[in-house]
Amino acid sequence: MKVQIEAGDPKFDDLASPEVGGNTGKKNWKPKDWLEFEVKIELEARPEPEDEFIDRIQVDWYVAVKNPERRGPDYLLLEKEVSYVNVPVDEEVYISAYLSPATIKRLTGRDRAGKSVVWGVGGEIVCPGAVRPVRFSSKPLDDRAPWWTSGKLQRSDKFPLLDKNETPFKFLWWDRYLEIEASGR
Repeated sequence: MKVQIEAGDPKFDDLASPEVGGNTGKKNWKPKDWLEFEVKIELEARPEPEDEFIDRIQVDWYVAVKNPERRGPDYLLLEKEVSYVNVPVDEEVYISAYLSPATIKRLTGRDRAGKSVVWGVGGEIVCPGAVRPVRFSSKPLDDRAPWWTSGKLQRSDKFPLLDKNETPFKFLWWDRYLEIEASGR
């Protein structure tokens, strides 16, 4: 089977923490902002699988953010590997990654989302049957060396990049996003 992947340009926007009702009593709180990074993808497979699904794809996310410290490089590189399962063929679906309100505040010093702190969003999609990984980026790409391989970026795990299941958005927009493989597999 040969797989072709189309990936759109990454979009990023701020989202307020969702209010989820229930019988938990009233709490006074003001929702803070998250940053969401989203990419629309579509896979074609020839011959098409009988069940019209691809078992699994892997997405390596790369987000470059302004370094909040005065010393060191100007930008930090945040990374996240996410495996998605039950990927439909010939259907537009979305993948996403997030920065939490605490991470945003640590990067910007403010509770409100700071899209200006993000320099670039990119990634690679790996799928069995695809000739090579497919890249997506908010910045121009050099096929030989994408911007996230630059020595000018300092890798950092101090500011975690999260997948959708690690956020309060886990149960929202279920049919829009690909299913994330359960951990411990």
